[in-house]
Amino acid sequence: MGTFFHFIIYDVLSVPAVLVGLIALIGLLVQKKSVDECIKGSIKTTMGFLIIGAGAGIVIAALGDFSKIFQFAFGIHGVVPTNEAIVAIAQKSFGKEMALIMFFGMIVNIIIARLTPWKYIFLTGHHILYMAVMIAAILTAAGMSGVALIALGSVVLGIIMVLMPALAQPYMREITGSDDIALGHFSTFSYVFSGFIAKRVGNKLKSTEDIAVPKSLMFLRDTPVAISCTMAVIFLVSCAFAGKDFVNGVSHGQYWIVFALLQAITFAAGVYIILQGVRMLISEIVPAFKGISDKLVPNSKPALDCPIVFPYAPNAVLIGFISSFIAGLVGMLICYLAHITVIIPGVVPHFFIGATAGVFGNAMGGRRGAIIGSFCEGLLITFLPVFLLPVLGSLGYSNTTFSDSDFGVVGILLGHIVQLFH
Repeated sequence: MGTFFHFIIYDVLSVPAVLVGLIALIGLLVQKKSVDECIKGSIKTTMGFLIIGAGAGIVIAALGDFSKIFQFAFGIHGVVPTNEAIVAIAQKSFGKEMALIMFFGMIVNIIIARLTPWKYIFLTGHHILYMAVMIAAILTAAGMSGVALIALGSVVLGIIMVLMPALAQPYMREITGSDDIALGHFSTFSYVFSGFIAKRVGNKLKSTEDIAVPKSLMFLRDTPVAISCTMAVIFLVSCAFAGKDFVNGVSHGQYWIVFALLQAITFAAGVYIILQGVRMLISEIVPAFKGISDKLVPNSKPALDCPIVFPYAPNAVLIGFISSFIAGLVGMLICYLAHITVIIPGVVPHFFIGATAGVFGNAMGGRRGAIIGSFCEGLLITFLPVFLLPVLGSLGYSNTTFSDSDFGVVGILLGHIVQLFH
């Protein structure tokens, strides 16, 4: 029984592509679709997720090299918020608790969606796992254990899994023009904050997607080309400051200018792959999800990962990333001057979170909203990790922490609440 439970948790539910593929298959079976449609729908849904993951892997690899060069070029040392790193450390101590909280948290999610107006089923499996790890770590640091820890952790996780998509949904309706899909990504406070600010400082009628481009620069209207050119400038400047010798070490001897240009284009290729995966995923998961909506949780909505919004405003994706990263640099300088823990801007979180915040900002406040909203989001994900570190107990001394805003907000609140009772 234990082996089977381990298989379900670690090999099925914790793999986003498998989880979403199963959800699609169940939805199609409930609708009594043909065997052909069930096979095709579930495979293409899984494939869409795998394509997104493949694109994300390319982006992360390109940004990983850039991070090394950037940190060396400007002599920066401190804490780098990275979900994957902190989870890898935490799983060694809280693996069993994480698995149980994740499993029962998903059940709580379904129950809440069935019984309340919050009809959201959170499908971003890796973020469910990350949040389960953080909850387990914080409750353990507060002195909880056993059944009490699992029960409280599962309820907290289940509530978060419906609350966050509900908070983002008004903005998602503005972005997508429909109510069919929701956002399932634990940086929702960042996106809502960006949209909130953008609505007050911008003009939604002046969209990033309507930016007038001179004829000589019309090639920039092509999203992959625009991303390649922008990233090429960023990579070249960083490589120039880092010096040829250091870049040669990272590039394994490739000439630094060629390396910078190829990394920029590789990054853009990764983004392009993500967009294709998103399109395939949406085209399959929404019709398949209708079965679950009609039977198990009437009128429910699938809450999907943040790249789901990228195709709606590709220019805002790039603008949001750059603005968020600049905010991260500003925040890093403030941390240094204030003599508090220096948070080094992680390029990966600033890309995915900043890009999404840019889309939210554009939907609510156009170009100005995309720039200012994602800048404010960049500051938010810089300073939240500073205040989360002490709450994580022994994990707070591992030189890394969670990067997304919901981990910071939920972690800080949960940590202080449980401390009141212990």
